[in-house]
Amino acid sequence: MVKKMKVELVKYTSDPERLCAAAALSCHSEKSMAELIDEISKEEIKSILKETMSRGHMSVIEHASFSFSIKDVSRSLTHQLVRHRLASYSQQSQRYVEIENPSYVMPDTIDQDEKSKEEFEEMIEDIWKQYEKFIERGVPEEDARFILPNATTSNITVTMNARELRHFFKLRCCERAQWEIRSLAWEMLDIVRNVAPIIFQDAGPPCDDCPEPDYPCERRGE
Repeated sequence: MVKKMKVELVKYTSDPERLCAAAALSCHSEKSMAELIDEISKEEIKSILKETMSRGHMSVIEHASFSFSIKDVSRSLTHQLVRHRLASYSQQSQRYVEIENPSYVMPDTIDQDEKSKEEFEEMIEDIWKQYEKFIERGVPEEDARFILPNATTSNITVTMNARELRHFFKLRCCERAQWEIRSLAWEMLDIVRNVAPIIFQDAGPPCDDCPEPDYPCERRGE
């Protein structure tokens, strides 16, 4: 069965922008962050964060963290995702979880071509039949999984702080990023912008200062 990605922000730092602004203000105040956090107004929060972040002092936004539940993405995506090392991950185990039904992600380039789609689905079905035969013969899940494809879906829990999220969005919202993780990145960005609009207002690919200007891109010049 072809699956569609589902992304939820399950937990995050309460009032993240107030916390980060208070932390920044405490660096230049006799008062502690705990004393400042309830004193600053919404306008002060906006001013402090914009000034601090514009100067490149991004460590203050590390105090805000965000935990996502990500469901029905391919193993191909999660292999890319866990390369972002300043994060915490808990992924569904193919060693302990027996996959009962074919569950996979199909790229649009294959889905839109009837012949390719048919061949893809036949191959997936054959792989799952063989996987089930291995399980029936007593082959452990941890060994039977060796034949499962990158298209196999997985669920993963991801926690990142705001600074690492901005770095993740910088790389993975870019048109050069692989399509599935790019889709995930944009969805995550839309979600956190609703929670912390000041911190993530300008997050995303650095199109105005593209590090790869020779790469053809439809977004350049927008």
